[in-house]
Amino acid sequence: MVGTRKLLRMLRDQAAPELTIGRDYFFELLHENGMLVKPRKRFVKTSVSDPEHIVHPNLLAATEIARPNQAWVVDITYIDTCEGFAYLFLITDYFSRKILSHHVSGSLSAEGAYLALWKAVRRWTPPPGLIHHSDHGIQYCCKKYQKLLKQCQIQASMTGPNHCYDNAVAERINGILKQEFGLGKMLGSIKIAGEAAANAINIYNNERLHCSLGLVTPESVYAA
Repeated sequence: MVGTRKLLRMLRDQAAPELTIGRDYFFELLHENGMLVKPRKRFVKTSVSDPEHIVHPNLLAATEIARPNQAWVVDITYIDTCEGFAYLFLITDYFSRKILSHHVSGSLSAEGAYLALWKAVRRWTPPPGLIHHSDHGIQYCCKKYQKLLKQCQIQASMTGPNHCYDNAVAERINGILKQEFGLGKMLGSIKIAGEAAANAINIYNNERLHCSLGLVTPESVYAA
C-alpha cells in the first residue's frame, strides 16, 4: 500500500506522465472505491524498562544528523500470527531512513535485539562514535547488548523516561511497515511473518518514495 501523494507521483512519473488529475480529486476517487489505508488502533507493549539498568542521555536531540551512519535508531514492533505474536527488531539509519538490519523472533527476549545489532555492525561496519538511539527497554539496557556497543565504539543514546516521541523516526517506520506493507494483518505463522518482513523491508528500502527525503527512496539517499 502506498500513500495518496506518492501514488499520484508514481503514476505521473512511471505510467502516465500526461496525467492531469489533481490530488484532491484523486483522493476522492480512492475514498469512493475503498482504497485508502485504514489506520490500526491496536497497541501491544514491546519494551519493558528496568530501573536497575544503566541508562544513557539523549544524544540524538543535541546532534545535527547530516549524513548516513551518523546515527542509528532501533525499535521493536509486533506482528500478529496464528501462532501468537512475532516480534520484529529493527535497526534503521536515521539520516536516510534505510532499514539496515532486522530480526524476527517469537520472543521478546534480548537475544532478538542483539542479533539485529550484530547483523548491522557486521554488514555496515559503523564508524567510531556512531550514535545508537533506543528506548529504555531491557533488550537494549542489558549487559550483552551494551558490551557489543562498547566493542564497536558506538555511543549509546536513549529517550527520556516515558517519552516515546523521542524515537519518532523508528516509530513511524513501524507504522509504515504495518499499514502499507501488510505487516499489520494476521499472518499464518512466525515463519511467514519473517518472510513477509524481509519482503516488506526490501520494498521499503528500494522502491517506496519517502516524503521527508524529497520523494526518493531510502536506499538512494544512503548510497549517495
